[in-house]
Amino acid sequence: MEPLPCVLTIAGSDSGGGAGIQADLKTITMLGAYGASVITALTAQNTMGVTAIHAPSPDFVSQQMQAVLDDIKFGAAKTGMLFSAPIIKAVAPFLERKSFPLVVDPVCVATSGAKLLEDDAVRAMMDFVFPYADLLTPNIPEAELFAGMKIKDQDDVTKAADKLLTMGPKAVLIKGGHLESVTSTDWFAQKHYKSIPLIQQRVDTKNSHGTGCTLSAAIATGLAQGMEMVHAVRRAQQYLNLGLRAGFDVGEGSGPPNHLAPMLQENAKADVLAQLDKAGRRISSMANFASLVPEVRMNLAIALPFADDEKSVAAFTGGIVSTRSGDVDIAGYPQFGASVQVAKGLVAARRVCGDIRCMINLRQSRSVLDSLEKVSVVTAWGDEENKPPYIINSDGVWEEWVVYEAMKNHPAPESVRAVCDKGGPGREPLVRLFAENCADLMAKLCTLIDCSDVGVGC
Repeated sequence: MEPLPCVLTIAGSDSGGGAGIQADLKTITMLGAYGASVITALTAQNTMGVTAIHAPSPDFVSQQMQAVLDDIKFGAAKTGMLFSAPIIKAVAPFLERKSFPLVVDPVCVATSGAKLLEDDAVRAMMDFVFPYADLLTPNIPEAELFAGMKIKDQDDVTKAADKLLTMGPKAVLIKGGHLESVTSTDWFAQKHYKSIPLIQQRVDTKNSHGTGCTLSAAIATGLAQGMEMVHAVRRAQQYLNLGLRAGFDVGEGSGPPNHLAPMLQENAKADVLAQLDKAGRRISSMANFASLVPEVRMNLAIALPFADDEKSVAAFTGGIVSTRSGDVDIAGYPQFGASVQVAKGLVAARRVCGDIRCMINLRQSRSVLDSLEKVSVVTAWGDEENKPPYIINSDGVWEEWVVYEAMKNHPAPESVRAVCDKGGPGREPLVRLFAENCADLMAKLCTLIDCSDVGVGC
């Protein structure tokens, strides 16, 4: 086996396991590298807050640095909580001599509000750490502190980034999670280049403890693996966003992102494909199911847990077709990324209601619409009159737009389980039926056939 790239984290310990050294090592391991650590402070904390901090002597921190650097070849490093000016000064000579990229997360305050950087350490960070940073990753409050200004909008972000760049970092990533906006935008800045907005879907969660640690550790891991800086940042954003979507309550306060989310997704793939195969076999044997198959053919899609793109959605490679004799055939086999059309529709629905995991597109007939009403399936209709001119009928663009807009504009968006449209030039009117799991979707389909004018059960 090829040796793994090694990443060094220089940070504090979180006894609650959600931030600091613990979050860094989980992230580094999950993304495929080997993590080593230098501990700059011990914290007594949980999801509710920090109750005590104990710092080792600067000399012991220096000994840790010397020990790991004498023995291990690192591909990258990151700093987190450095706590005090003496500890910063103990670490600085090693950073000055480094031969690997360094990500500096200038940790000042915990998510709970506890202060993690002493007053005299602010100046020391700027003088002894910032000059050696290949990337500085402050959040908005940290950027305001070090740049000495308030940040209220994009122009302020750019001005703050320019100020921070004069302090020595080669690049700055100002994390925009604290700004009020529909999306979460981080701003990447380098000298002599215009700032780049790196946009992610905002995740509505209280479990955001350790997000800065996780992001910076993920970036450092990408750099150790040979990625270009912006590529490493983008992958780190995606990893963190997935962890936030997959988060769960650990304690009574603000929990961490789920660092194991990629592994959980990978482990779920075989089960999703098996569910899809089983559902396809059942559909092909359902009496008079052909009455539900559209002219443009049908497909059934199942999403992985926490899915947010079409690559995380499985469908049949050839779709589901009906013959003139009324038989239903499954064309192809289950595969992730097999159908961009249904996948984009399903992902769009998940943005409104994250519990939705399955989707199938049905022929839109009077009997199907009546059946949806009879069984109280909450239905939303797409409004083509408000369709922007850039929305086209190919590559799933229309599906994504019509599903999201119809659900978002419905009085009860999260309860919608069917989206319909009236069709148009070159586009057959369809019903998109959603469910939280495959068993629920199969039950809905059986009910539709039972309630339709066909009158034959499945």
